Amino acid sequence: MYRPKSVSTLIEELVKLPGIGQKTAERLAFYILKASKDEAERLAMAILDLKGMIRQCSICHNITDHDPCEICTNHRRDKSTLCVVEEPHDLYAIEKTGGYKGCYHVLMGVISPLEGIGPDDLTISGLMNRIERDSIKEVIIATNPNMEGDATAMYISKLIKPLQVKATRIARGLPMGGDLEYADEVTLMKSFEGRMEI
Repeated sequence: MYRPKSVSTLIEELVKLPGIGQKTAERLAFYILKASKDEAERLAMAILDLKGMIRQCSICHNITDHDPCEICTNHRRDKSTLCVVEEPHDLYAIEKTGGYKGCYHVLMGVISPLEGIGPDDLTISGLMNRIERDSIKEVIIATNPNMEGDATAMYISKLIKPLQVKATRIARGLPMGGDLEYADEVTLMKSFEGRMEI
């Protein structure tokens, strides 16, 4: 099938994005083709600005357009509590809840020997420096509930233990509105393990 090279190139690049298959890439490419030149230029500029202006916060490693980031410089945040997350999008998910008022530390991944990612490839040394330097009282480990996330949480908690800082792990279990009969065994077991007094 003949297609102009520029259209094929755009489709090839769009397919590389997560969650974008061939059909979606084709729809997006033809949408961009139909859009006005101004709309296409705004999209291109937004991508270029993102790549040119975004960097990591030198304190928490979140993505930011100014260093340090707004969370680290916010004097209303509880500086004695750190929530450790895998990636910046995990931080944003927690922020959307509006319930956490402490600070963060972004690991920029998890320990994954199969992918060749060890503790030195993450920001764990920076985390340990912050705990010692900033008089942190509690570290909340909010890595994903999978093998890599659990291994990373265990590794960090072992490093923190000698510092006599409280290390906690976010609870796991049933979602709000969920039914017990549809829960898998592991989720149900974790719900019991994470139970709280009422």
